[in-house]
Amino acid sequence: MARKPLTKPRKAAAQDRSRATVDALVEATARILVKEGFDKASTNRIAEQAGVSIGSLYQYYPGKEALVAAVIDRHNEEIMRLVLPAFAEIDMLPVEIGVRRLVAVAIEAHRIDPRLHSVLAEQIPRTGRLADVEAFGRQTYALFRTYLAAHSDELRVADLDMAAFVAVTTIEALAHTAVLSSQKMLPDQTVRTLVDETTRLVVGYLT
Repeated sequence: MARKPLTKPRKAAAQDRSRATVDALVEATARILVKEGFDKASTNRIAEQAGVSIGSLYQYYPGKEALVAAVIDRHNEEIMRLVLPAFAEIDMLPVEIGVRRLVAVAIEAHRIDPRLHSVLAEQIPRTGRLADVEAFGRQTYALFRTYLAAHSDELRVADLDMAAFVAVTTIEALAHTAVLSSQKMLPDQTVRTLVDETTRLVVGYLT
């Protein structure tokens, strides 16, 4: 039976110096994943790129899978810092304006290092982070459903659970495909058009 990879850190970084070491290791892992792929992201290569000893790497991480998991966690945190405040911002906004804001934020979130995002999406199952991603999805659906319930007088749809699922899945799929299919920064005009068309699609369904 194949050994299940260890994906949790050995210990947390408590001091400034140790946090700097951990940050350097995570940054180096991200760079190698983007440039060379998962298979070439050996612990020796990561330590070399980070400018730390292999012994220091193993102080904090049991192997490269744990480092990739750390990159995934950090990337998800960056996305959360964009997405969660957006729901607070749209609380009192009408549906058309609120949806437009969420579409723009979804695209912006996918534009955070799209090449890295694409690589990480492939590695989520093997690092055991699938449950975390699914939990984030459920949280997003719940937040959007709460928003729809507060604006039910603007809606033609009656099943808010289904409406939240359809709307959030549509926004996520369009943002994901548009940005990651090219794996590079989209021109601003393209982004504006994508926001306009996605908003029209989702608002047309909801209202």
